Amino acid sequence: MLHYILQTTVFQLIFLLVYEFWLKKETFFVYNRAYLLLTPVLALLLPLLRIPELQNAISTENFVLLPEVLIGAAPEAISANPANAMPAKVSPLLNPWLVIYTGGFLFSLGFFFNKLRLIRQLFSFKPLINTSEIKIVEVPDSTIACTFYKTVFLGASLPKKEREQILSHEKVHVKQKHTLDLLFFELLRIVFWFNPMVYIYQSRISALHEFMADAGVVKNVKKQEYFQQLLNSAFNTRDISFINQFFNHSIIKKRIVMLQKTKSNSVSKFKFLIILPLMAAMLTYVACSSSKTGNEQVTNQLAPPPPPPAPEPSTSVPKVGQEMLDIPFAVVEQVPVYPGCEDLQTIKARKECIAQKITQFVNTNFNTSLAKASGLTGLNRIYVQFRITKDGNVEVLGARAPHPALEEEARRVVNLLPKMTPGKQRGEEVGVLYSLPISFMVPEATPEAENASGN
Repeated sequence: MLHYILQTTVFQLIFLLVYEFWLKKETFFVYNRAYLLLTPVLALLLPLLRIPELQNAISTENFVLLPEVLIGAAPEAISANPANAMPAKVSPLLNPWLVIYTGGFLFSLGFFFNKLRLIRQLFSFKPLINTSEIKIVEVPDSTIACTFYKTVFLGASLPKKEREQILSHEKVHVKQKHTLDLLFFELLRIVFWFNPMVYIYQSRISALHEFMADAGVVKNVKKQEYFQQLLNSAFNTRDISFINQFFNHSIIKKRIVMLQKTKSNSVSKFKFLIILPLMAAMLTYVACSSSKTGNEQVTNQLAPPPPPPAPEPSTSVPKVGQEMLDIPFAVVEQVPVYPGCEDLQTIKARKECIAQKITQFVNTNFNTSLAKASGLTGLNRIYVQFRITKDGNVEVLGARAPHPALEEEARRVVNLLPKMTPGKQRGEEVGVLYSLPISFMVPEATPEAENASGN
């Protein structure tokens, strides 16, 4: 879930940066509106898409974790030591992150209902006009000017001339249903209250609404008169994020600048095609990261992430006539077969079998007596990366451990693994990459044990 949240946030940030530096200054307001509404949804959906063609096209120098091998003390001994044990699973009801999210969600929801309460107060005033297309409500002793869906709220204290221009502006908001856009982002703010990109999106589309409404007004009035209207001091509008406000200090200058801009050239519409390579890049990243996260691992038990291989495997992109790339164990079409697992028919069964056989082999052949000679105590984690080549031989690519003796022993044991039936991809024999975590538990020395060994 955390990976998904990070992906969606980064994707939304990229889309927003493109809007800020590439699209915002264009006068294609309808296209910009569609962009701002579409891209946050795309950012939520793209991390969920898995395109096999893209995954197959990516050079996959990925190592997929085998189940962790526990040697030395019994598994219970490892879990009994709080300093060395893996974190225990927390009940969802007690998960602190869930508690924090729920608190933020409820606060955002309460804030939203408070805004609705303020809107309801405005609806309590008597309407001047009430038709199926528009409703105009006059607010006594006020200079307010804002719109909520089909209702325009105008302060009774607004000068007559300004009132006419403001009403013309607000009618554009009503006609183009701008309130629906703002409500959409309000819902996103409730669900994704922790995501700052959602708030920025709502701010940008709110400003865009004002540009669109201004463009509609100046078709019927002189720009200079309208500029003067924007500069008049009447700034008593309530701060409610899902109503369209005529008087807004922060964007009046931007509105004037936008009104003075020359209409964008039609060729500039092609700028919006940038969304296509952006989506392609994001989908490629998702395809790549989905392999790295090991969605099809042999086991659902998570082990610590493996270190980078040393040396790295040579897996350059093949040309015609060359062998295929080494590929991860979880992605290969026909997995390597350990001796004794040949009768199993399904890929899942063969994966489980090879994992069990390797675990048994390492437990049997690992020299646990080197702990005393090396002065090792406690939990020692070892990571080994290896390849089962297209010939079925085992080739160690790298190992890392807290002590050189453990690295050498891990290399020795893995190199002793028997020759296997190689994996296949698209009918051809290929090398398959593995990462094997080993936990070697060495009990702490006690005075009694030391005295017994001395005798």
